[in-house]
Amino acid sequence: MKHIGQYIGYGFAVVMIMIMILSVPVIAEEPYVLSVQQLKAGLDRASDPSQKGFILVDVRTPEEHANGYIPGTDLNIDYRELKERTTELGARRDDHIVLYCQSGHRSTIASNILADLGYQFVYNVASSMNAWEAAGYPLSFPRH
Repeated sequence: MKHIGQYIGYGFAVVMIMIMILSVPVIAEEPYVLSVQQLKAGLDRASDPSQKGFILVDVRTPEEHANGYIPGTDLNIDYRELKERTTELGARRDDHIVLYCQSGHRSTIASNILADLGYQFVYNVASSMNAWEAAGYPLSFPRH
């Protein structure tokens, strides 16, 4: 009986180790970084904004968004609300999601949030609106 108890104890330990390994959350890869030139090229390739192949999200405040945003932007979700509002993205975990803010700081935070939630293709626009405007690219404004 002593030998059987040892095997049962060993088997139990192996099962517990496997459960611990498998229950550790998987952390996604680091988000990708895009330049505004790469973003503009991606937007220009699409014959229609709805055919661009990615979801473009402004993570600035609604007030900032109202002062001008990148044409082709699909949503404005404040980065502080992103985790609670991910369903609004309408995205699968393997969809491409591009995030921008004013300087790139908040969109970096937001892209890490989405990556940590398991979204596989998350892109942060480097220097975001500051770089977009410095490049002389056009802005869109909300219709009133």
